Order: sequence, then C-alpha cells, then structure tokens
Amino acid sequence: MPAPKIDGRETRAIITPLELRSDEGDARTGFGYAALFDTWTDIGGMWRERIAPGAFAKSLQERDVLALHSHDSGRVIGRKDAGTLILREDTKGLYFENPLPDTSDGRDLIVQLGRGDVAGMSIGFLSLRSEWDESKQIVERTIFEAALFEITYTASPAYRDTEVALRSLERARDERREHDRAGASLRMAARRARQAQLERRI
Repeated sequence: MPAPKIDGRETRAIITPLELRSDEGDARTGFGYAALFDTWTDIGGMWRERIAPGAFAKSLQERDVLALHSHDSGRVIGRKDAGTLILREDTKGLYFENPLPDTSDGRDLIVQLGRGDVAGMSIGFLSLRSEWDESKQIVERTIFEAALFEITYTASPAYRDTEVALRSLERARDERREHDRAGASLRMAARRARQAQLERRI
C-alpha cells in the first residue's frame, strides 16, 4: 500500500539508462541518475520544467531519503541514513548507487535491470523555491530548491500529481496579481499626492 501523499509533494520521472554492477560475491548494485539538471521537460503539455543544479544540496545534508519500488513505502530497496543508498549531485544531475537487498524485490530488480524492463527512475519531492515564467508561449518553471523524500524504480515513468504544481502556479499568479494591485494602489496614491500639491500651489 503506497504511503499517504504529503500535501504539496510532487513526483517526476525520467527515462534514463540504469545499470547493474557486480560487487564482491554475488552482490549487485543499481546505479544511474534519478533526476537531470537543466534539462527542459514537458509536463503534460501544461508547462516546461527544469531542475537547477544544487536544488537537492541542502536536502541531501538534512534529510533521510528512501529508495523504493513503484513509490510504495512497503517496498524499500535502500535508505540513505542506513548507508544502503548513496546520493550525490554532480554537474549532470542527482546520481545514485543502491546495493540491492537479498529480498524478493531486490532479486526481481536484478533481473529487471539486467533485462531492461525497468525503464527509469522517479523522485518524490516538495518544491521549496521555484520560479514561474509566464512570458513565454509555454509557461516555464525552474525548481531552485526541493526537499527530496524518495527515489523510485519504475517500469512506467510518468508525470503524476501535476495538480500540486498547478496549485503552485495558481498561487504564483495570485501573488503576482496581489503585487500588481498593491503597486497600482501605491502609484495611484502617489499621483493623487502630486495632484494635491499642484492644486495647493494654484
């Protein structure tokens, strides 16, 4: 049973080559990228989005992160704080290494990664700082900081939970409208003050 979704959490997926490495003995380690930086991605035809380099830096220092199968918290494949999931940012994106456990999911992933059945990775995150650019024909969003909760092996990479980001876009629009209204009120007050000064001089 998937874990309840935390309000505001979003998921994004990428199709990226995943590899399997043989370690000492019979151990296997999955590795690759769970997210790519500065790569524009179409989000369901609603906007384009990219993740800025360094977006996960603070989160990787402060938070535990799970490696899951199919976003299911009951199917844990690795954990950062346990040392069974290594995560780091480089110039390309969010790199991971995950020694696969001797469990049914771990053994299945060894076969699935080897066969190419698992097509990509997904991340679960909470956007903490982002910017929307609505001046373009297609709205663009850049994520500058995010709290990372999970990376997920997925056979069907897809963009889910986009309604959360849509609410973020609406909030950004509301804030801009409020800012514009406040600015207009200030400009109107300044014009009235200038007009009153002129009238007093006449």
